[in-house]
Amino acid sequence: MAEASKTPAALGFRMPAEWEPQEAVWLSWPHRRATWPGAFSAIPAKFAEIAALISRRQKVRINVSAGRRARARALIARAGADMGNVELFGNPTNDAWCRDHGPIFVRNDATGEVAVTDWKYNAWGGKYRPYGDDNRVPGRVARSLGMRRFASTMVLEGGSIDVNGAGLLVTTEACLLNRNRNPGLGRARIEANLRAALGVATVLWLGDGIVGDDTDGHVDDLTRFFCADGLLTAVEADGRDANHRALSDNLERLRSMRTPCGGRFRIVELAMPAPCVHRGQRLPASYSNFLIINGAVLMPAFRQPRRDAAAAEALASCFPGRDVVPVDCLELVVGLGTLHCISQQQPASRP
Repeated sequence: MAEASKTPAALGFRMPAEWEPQEAVWLSWPHRRATWPGAFSAIPAKFAEIAALISRRQKVRINVSAGRRARARALIARAGADMGNVELFGNPTNDAWCRDHGPIFVRNDATGEVAVTDWKYNAWGGKYRPYGDDNRVPGRVARSLGMRRFASTMVLEGGSIDVNGAGLLVTTEACLLNRNRNPGLGRARIEANLRAALGVATVLWLGDGIVGDDTDGHVDDLTRFFCADGLLTAVEADGRDANHRALSDNLERLRSMRTPCGGRFRIVELAMPAPCVHRGQRLPASYSNFLIINGAVLMPAFRQPRRDAAAAEALASCFPGRDVVPVDCLELVVGLGTLHCISQQQPASRP
């Protein structure tokens, strides 16, 4: 049942940082062939590979319809998963982007309670229909896990935000202020809703997203926290590249921002891969779309040995003690997203 009397923040909940201990990572099994035109045949096995990688360190929970369950389980087992850590849930979906249609979890550190925040989902401004099953996923997950659910009338996708777990949230104007999401809400109201639901104190605003991103500028293709006062941010050195201007603007914004203590953020630049193109379309390939799990960082790789290696080195410097595991995402990004886009972490009940 949705909780309406008090906000999560008022009840002591916050959204933990992704690097905090996790109980599970959620995926939604791929089945919409049109999402990966000309590349879908490779996608179920790629999801199975990713599920297997996660399962060796923690639980992986997958939304998959009953008719696809046996096939999904067989592929995941074939990929070498720890099947004791694989849990399949019969939640139907329209598509596979669990970061955006899945629940955004919050935790009360005092009690250990983990709860679900359930935002409206409209497929990035109504771009892809139908999306009704996707919009119902958070409520179904909450019921499956017996968790408290906090419902919101605001449209929000998980890929549009990133938090440091200590009061800061970073997002983009291009996405959250887009009229195709919440035309009746201004910046102040959106910030207030984020503070109330996710337990953050300050919202940091970047500008535009990268070329090829159909989400209108999700921040998880741009800039990610790696510690309370540190941010990894995508950069493009080539002034002729279509991404150069937007990424340079975001970098300058970050340099002008200050931490709650008044200091500068630690900024690590993450060079973009060379352009990835499919059927004449520039794809939103970005190393910023990594996924943090217990003990590791899964990094999208694009068959560019020098650039992939440089990105892995940058991530390793930011996450000491975690293995950086490159995952070939060249077919996956044909669907206009990679590792972070397909996943949603569920925090452990204790920090």
